[in-house]
Amino acid sequence: MAEEITKYSIEEKTVELLKTVFDPEIPVNVWDLGMIYKIDVTECEPEDDKIYNLDIDMTFTAPNCPAADFILEDIQQKLESIKGVKSVNVNVVFEPEWTKDMMSEEAKLDLGFM
Repeated sequence: MAEEITKYSIEEKTVELLKTVFDPEIPVNVWDLGMIYKIDVTECEPEDDKIYNLDIDMTFTAPNCPAADFILEDIQQKLESIKGVKSVNVNVVFEPEWTKDMMSEEAKLDLGFM
């Protein structure tokens, strides 16, 4: 039986895939680093039943991150592969400014901040 595509299942798969995207300079994924500020899943036009658009707001640990293009491309490719997603829009924002406090407890532990 095929898994039903819902807004919730798209959000779950998005987080699962974001946990596989790493900054090549930091051994922690972008989700646990707290770089993802918003995941917005919206249904397409009514005639596109169970098809969704995905908008992500994210930041980088530094405005001049040398790996920014690599990370953005990795996110875009992975999220476009989600069944039921029509389009992916990744917005890079710098407010609020990223701080170490945004990291998960696991990330802080992995990076020696605890």
